[in-house]
Amino acid sequence: MDKIQVTTHSHTEFVDITQEVDTLLKKQSVKEGICYLYVPHTTAAITINENADPSVREDIINDLNRLVPWNGRYTHSEGNAAAHIKSTLVGSSASIPFTFGKLALGTWQGIYFCEFDGPRHREVFVQIIKNE
Repeated sequence: MDKIQVTTHSHTEFVDITQEVDTLLKKQSVKEGICYLYVPHTTAAITINENADPSVREDIINDLNRLVPWNGRYTHSEGNAAAHIKSTLVGSSASIPFTFGKLALGTWQGIYFCEFDGPRHREVFVQIIKNE
């Protein structure tokens, strides 16, 4: 298993890690299989979405903040309940098939590490599973 190190600089931030995942895939020299991504943090997530227009990321962040405000009426004593809720909504893993050594992402898709309690130093686990 490989890891991608991610350093975030904002409280809430989507970091495009598509290139890093692609680089790890190329190092494996595997032609076909599944690339499994997992975020081992309870206040962060992973998603696949449009990477052509940065306003899409901004819209997603703005609506998540509207739906789950930071200063809501939460009982979690650490004060970051909103980050836990957002990470649950977005999800902690993604699976992406690949063929001919290339991720099977759509034309406009990218892979995003989603920070909801930053800035922090984080990691993403990457497991490349070869089809037999």
